[in-house]
Amino acid sequence: MKTAVVLTIAILANSVGNLFLTLGMRDLEGAAPAAGSWLGRTASHVVSDPWMIAGVILLIVFLSSYMMALSWADLSFVLPATAPAYILTVFLAKFYLAETITPARWGGTILIVLGTCLVARSFGGSQAAAASPARPGGGRS
Repeated sequence: MKTAVVLTIAILANSVGNLFLTLGMRDLEGAAPAAGSWLGRTASHVVSDPWMIAGVILLIVFLSSYMMALSWADLSFVLPATAPAYILTVFLAKFYLAETITPARWGGTILIVLGTCLVARSFGGSQAAAASPARPGGGRS
């Protein structure tokens, strides 16, 4: 149960965090007149724009949740379990960023998620963990 809750938090934080980063970067107007001034302006924007700050915080929440899940479950389970974030991100892009999502893009996103689900189902769970070799630098802990 705790793994499911942490993975749900990871999925939501990843998708919404990426949405917020996109909103923040769209606030940064215009192209670079000169490399140095653009870099300084961008760095200043990243640390001052509320969308950027919220996006970075949510991506830190995602990373923390993801690492927590990895401490409890196999990578071969955790990585595919976060695949629904792709679908949620596409929905957010469509409804909040007014992006046009073509049928090919929808199909590709769904194929990615289905593929990761197939990978997750192909592993034997605890049987795969019992058969896996010891961790580098020592035994299994």
